[in-house]
Amino acid sequence: MIEVEFDAQAVQDALLGQADALRGALEARIQQKLSGELLQVRSGALAASIISSIENDGSDTSVSISSAGVPYAAIQEFGGKTAAHDIVAVKAKALAFSMGGDQIFAKSVHHRGSTIPARSYLGSSLAEMRDDIESGFKQAVLEALAPG
Repeated sequence: MIEVEFDAQAVQDALLGQADALRGALEARIQQKLSGELLQVRSGALAASIISSIENDGSDTSVSISSAGVPYAAIQEFGGKTAAHDIVAVKAKALAFSMGGDQIFAKSVHHRGSTIPARSYLGSSLAEMRDDIESGFKQAVLEALAPG
């Protein structure tokens, strides 16, 4: 009979440490995509809305990354259609825009709606890092199990 012993807590600690490191790397990758690589930066609100966390209750560990407080985050990630709507000047007396080479001013305009293509920043970052995530966890376990 072969008897094998290992420190389960060391393995759990190694996996938790690796999960936190990978969480940080994934968040940084998403921030990079939102800082001009995938989407043009206007206000930086979408990049600033990315939040991540790690939860560990002793038996289960989960990492979550999401966007909070930016209503257009989902349509950028998954694509979709916006309904026709009016755009009304709120912070100024008029809207200003160029059309056909002319400068136009209006109190309101009717927008016919848009089709927004998917510009995945969350899912694509996770897919790009999949191999690094898998190998990182494997390496963490191997290092935790290595003889002292």
